[in-house]
Amino acid sequence: MGCGTSKVLPEPPKDIQLDLVKKVEPYTGHKNDVYKHFIKDDGGYTIKAGSPSPPHNTNPSPGGPLAGQMESPVPRRNKVARYRAKFDPRVTAKYDIKALIGRGSFSRVVRVEHKATKQPYAIKMIETKYREGREVCESELCVLRRVRHTNIIQLIEVFETQERVYMVMELATGGELFDRIIAKGSFTERDATRVLQMVLDGVKYLHTLGITHRDLKPENLLYYHPGTDSKIMITDFGLASARKKGDDCLMKTTCGTPEYIAPEILVRKPYTNSVDMWALGVISYILLSGTMPFEDDNRTRLYRQILKGKYSYSGEPWPSVSNLAKDFIDRLLTVDPGDRMTALQALKHPWVVSMAASSSMKNLHRSISQNLLKRASSRCQSTKSAQSTRSSRSTKSNKSRRVRERELRELNLRYQQQYNG
Repeated sequence: MGCGTSKVLPEPPKDIQLDLVKKVEPYTGHKNDVYKHFIKDDGGYTIKAGSPSPPHNTNPSPGGPLAGQMESPVPRRNKVARYRAKFDPRVTAKYDIKALIGRGSFSRVVRVEHKATKQPYAIKMIETKYREGREVCESELCVLRRVRHTNIIQLIEVFETQERVYMVMELATGGELFDRIIAKGSFTERDATRVLQMVLDGVKYLHTLGITHRDLKPENLLYYHPGTDSKIMITDFGLASARKKGDDCLMKTTCGTPEYIAPEILVRKPYTNSVDMWALGVISYILLSGTMPFEDDNRTRLYRQILKGKYSYSGEPWPSVSNLAKDFIDRLLTVDPGDRMTALQALKHPWVVSMAASSSMKNLHRSISQNLLKRASSRCQSTKSAQSTRSSRSTKSNKSRRVRERELRELNLRYQQQYNG
């Protein structure tokens, strides 16, 4: 919501041995740019992120916009026509292209309508002629082709050409998790557990299949439709890892979103699917307070907070939150992954079980909404300030370049006069 937060994994503390690819340009916070991560595999750097114009990407995300996320369509019809012209005839024969709803480094996402059934879908068109685009496409397809769960975005069908892949997916139109919370007039611990039950059920299913999401966060949890009875859907599998039976269950790739990344990833230890449970601990903390357990503009301090598991329950609305809820979070935000709850254990935690039968709880909505809006406003200001600084630097850089060019022209002119004379 709001300007969003950076999804790029920035520089780690100097005392943490973590090699990361250098960011070309800072993240602008555009809501349509997802999978904003730079990651490093053992075989070399891989960019799993980026901003619109391949191949010289800036903002991260080869996977590009979230295929299930509904955004305001680009108003100009010529843009829709431009992207429609790029689509394979097999796709346009079956689907009407309605609107561009997002774009990333190597992809475009459009809202479409099935011509026969009139059912709306999202199609993600990925440019596979670029290596990064192929890698993201293969990673996402590897996961989505294996999963079928009510709380996970569903892949409908795939069209492949030599240079592009078209992924037809469910279209989630209900918006992001926290946008819905702010719009509600009430939000209790019972409401929080209902959300978490759906997410945990989806995560348990993924882990059973040997799939680790590796980028769970509120932006990737979408409501299927605007109705009050809408389900939550897990989206964005651009960084997911899928292991088959017999494979080494440990992962080594350094990836994720800074505020949600588990300690073991930061110190580059081989890790398991328990990193998803740490991220769910962060999400639970935000869900009940509207604030982050680990947050600092200085990435060194942020990482040290995470490594120490240092957070508190101070400020509103924590005095009104039950001890069981805090125990649930504590059992997820455990630095030792071996002591962290699994998805199944989290579903059986007394807080989740007891809240399902609870009828009257304190309304936390006011404090949560205020904290969320305050944080969004702060992030927007930071983004504007960063953009202003970059603009100023760019102006100075252009001025210096013009001065150098003028000096070169004058020097060349003097040389020609001297040579001709």
